[in-house]
Amino acid sequence: MIIYGWLIDHYVEVCGTLTGFLYLGFSIRQHFLTWPVGLLNALFYIAVFYTSRIYADMTLQFYYVVISIYGWWCWYHGSSTGNSLMVTKTDRALWLKLIVSFLLLFTVIAYILLHYTDSQVPYWDAVTTALSIVATWMLARKKIEHWLVWVVVDAISMGLFIFKELYPTTLLFFVYTVLAIYGYAEWKKDLIPEAEEGRLV
Repeated sequence: MIIYGWLIDHYVEVCGTLTGFLYLGFSIRQHFLTWPVGLLNALFYIAVFYTSRIYADMTLQFYYVVISIYGWWCWYHGSSTGNSLMVTKTDRALWLKLIVSFLLLFTVIAYILLHYTDSQVPYWDAVTTALSIVATWMLARKKIEHWLVWVVVDAISMGLFIFKELYPTTLLFFVYTVLAIYGYAEWKKDLIPEAEEGRLV
């Protein structure tokens, strides 16, 4: 009865956790259901993070709604030839752009959280949010290193969620950390030769 009562009280977070597992599984397999399931997962976590006052992560879920539509399109039509995307590496020029984007996002998000919200963890919230925006864009473009960015995000997020007593979500992110490593290995099997990268993406 105690477990049943807890599930009833936390059903939105539980649903978010379950759709999160599905999202990651489809992502590893490069299945098109990655994106509609990801969109549903984002809707659940908008409610969870609003209640927990983790505002940057809540705002991030709105971005996930948009990027889910973008990623769905990219995986089918996002290459320069109009065909489905292939798994590729991130070149140095793109890495520089991504790092600059992360720093700008972190600065803006941290400023907003510090001055306009009652967030208890503004800097950590800003770090995970900025990195997540970058990593999800990389996923939409099938850049293999996005898995490595997620390892960092998930590890930091676990500490944040333990602090906020979001234990099912902590479990989800622990599994995310392990499966991100597995996902990297799986995607590496489909990695195209570097010589073809510029032609296909």
